[in-house]
Amino acid sequence: MQGEEKLTMDLFQKYGLTRVINACGKMTHLAGAIVLPEIAAAASESLNHFFILDELQAAAGRIIAETTGAESGCVTACTSAGITLSVAACMTGADIAKVLQLPDTTGLPHRVLIQKGHCINYGHPITQAIRLSGATAVEVGVVNRCLPEELRHELGKGDVAAIVHVESHHTVRYGWVQLPEVVQLADEFKVPVIVDGAAQDQRLRELISTGAALVLTSAHKYLCSTTGGIVAGRKDLVDAVSLQNRGIGRPMKAGKEAIIGAMAALQFRGRQDMSAWTAEQDRKVAVILDRLKDIPGLTLSVDPDPNGCPFSRVRLTPVADAGQYSMLSLRDALAAGNPTIVLRAHHIDEGYVNIDAIELTDDEIEFVCQRIREVFAA
Repeated sequence: MQGEEKLTMDLFQKYGLTRVINACGKMTHLAGAIVLPEIAAAASESLNHFFILDELQAAAGRIIAETTGAESGCVTACTSAGITLSVAACMTGADIAKVLQLPDTTGLPHRVLIQKGHCINYGHPITQAIRLSGATAVEVGVVNRCLPEELRHELGKGDVAAIVHVESHHTVRYGWVQLPEVVQLADEFKVPVIVDGAAQDQRLRELISTGAALVLTSAHKYLCSTTGGIVAGRKDLVDAVSLQNRGIGRPMKAGKEAIIGAMAALQFRGRQDMSAWTAEQDRKVAVILDRLKDIPGLTLSVDPDPNGCPFSRVRLTPVADAGQYSMLSLRDALAAGNPTIVLRAHHIDEGYVNIDAIELTDDEIEFVCQRIREVFAA
């Protein structure tokens, strides 16, 4: 452990990097998750060997099938790459000539439907991830309403390669067509549904059970693996996703450490006591609530994960006369300095912030709560 700490400090000192205390959660801009020791060991061991990558991906497919209930699976560079490659796969199938034709979609079904309220930006627009394949993103409905009839109308126009459906708190949370109904509608027209579930690895079996053709999730969020994306679903389409590595997927390929890491992470999850994991997250939330209680001008509450995953976050809201600016100033004050403390500020425009404790150690929780007390005292 002492050696690990020294290496970590050496990296920050050697490259002049800012130390981060992550009270935000599993975020790409914070370089993903802390990789668990068991997974890090497997990924590290992979660096010492050569592999036949097709064979390695086939092994990953077996592990993904065993752990998720899907027919097959593969590993991509990340979930965003998985979106582009999954859309491409729905256009080309296993026809290598069509794979090599992309991003020219002449003669191919190229329209990809997505509900307007699902057109999120997770670092770049999801519609851009669709268009990178050469497909045309067709936004259906309006921001706060999409009717099944509108989806059916667009499906009936033909040339639809897929529907992309997003399972995320970033989407508009009302007035949309739910995933089971989307799958039912798509099945009538023999159109596959691609699910972006980047942070939904804890719901993989549930999402796959809806009948969606492909379900995508991140390996480097709650699975705590090296950077990578997991594609799970129908074998014919998974094979077509893998085939894109001979075409537009070449710059999006996953390395051996990503594939081995994802395999190890899924197997670790299969052995993990999720009830105990949830209890540990609840304990951290209780500690934060205790440390921050009775701060003048601050109201505390608990927000369950909006996607239905088994954990909660602490919400910090200023009292009515404190004004929204207090949350902005709190965020900025905590972010200043080294180490920087990064709060979950997704809802700061609505007047509150969250503390996500999943990546916080007990010592970091004490430090964060003490800093919050100092800011409010000042």
